[in-house]
Amino acid sequence: MSIEFIKEIKQLKKEKNAIILGHNYMDYGVQLVSDFTGDSYDLAVKAMKTNADIIVFAGVYFMAEQAAALNPEKLVLSPDPNAGCTLSDSLDVETLKEFKKMYPKAPVVLYINTSIAAKAMADYIVTSSTAVKVVSSLDDDVILFGPDANLANYVQRKTGKNIVKVPPNGRCLVHASYTRQLVDVARKKYQGALLMAHPESPLEILEASDFVGSTNQMIDFARKSPLKEFIVATEIGMINALQINVPEKKFYPLVTTETCSCARCPYMAMVTLRKIRDSLMEGKHIVKVDPEVAERAKRAFENTMKILEK
Repeated sequence: MSIEFIKEIKQLKKEKNAIILGHNYMDYGVQLVSDFTGDSYDLAVKAMKTNADIIVFAGVYFMAEQAAALNPEKLVLSPDPNAGCTLSDSLDVETLKEFKKMYPKAPVVLYINTSIAAKAMADYIVTSSTAVKVVSSLDDDVILFGPDANLANYVQRKTGKNIVKVPPNGRCLVHASYTRQLVDVARKKYQGALLMAHPESPLEILEASDFVGSTNQMIDFARKSPLKEFIVATEIGMINALQINVPEKKFYPLVTTETCSCARCPYMAMVTLRKIRDSLMEGKHIVKVDPEVAERAKRAFENTMKILEK
């Protein structure tokens, strides 16, 4: 972590009336310079409420796209537009069109980890913390849900709805690598620690967990729990967010970068302090979304917000 980069970034934010939105999976230094940290949905809402002229989105590219779609009057910058997402990449517009033809009456509920072009075809946009509530509120029994198959399975178990997975096998490269054996090893190593798991994880991980929730829900659960130690089954950057928000407790990753390459999302790791500094200093890389596409995606996002505000 470079102290000089942190100082430069803080100064640039003041000069340019800019804010940095940092995902919970970001490196420690990136979270320190972020004005707001949270999950994808939380940051999307923060983007809509800011008075800043510039939004730098410290996360993968689909998150910056979402911010740009919701804030057409603001300058949205992505520190690295090549920071993709295996989930987002797994669902293309043509595939979604095919499923909509097969199930013309089924509402389309898309996980926020999708491209803005896919979001524009959705009825609702959800995160891991909102998916169950949104799907439960719908009168329809058949739901088109994508692109995360593990989250789709979780939602189906929780709601009893017929969830059609679009595509059938969309996976997060981090969470899809988790196995029950990893859980057993971690429980032996950290005896007495509670296991928190992200719903993008396979079913065998969720069944073995003490708590299942989004990154924001993990922070809230750990803060309120009387216990002091937790095993965290999600991307390892989450340990940073937990330590910053709940400093009096201990958090252990299910796997580390030393034991498994799946511990760190290679795309999240692409967003660094240097790239954030350069993005602010040089005004790059500007995220632009077609106005018509942005309007349709915004409508789906607002449909979700109406349900959550009830």
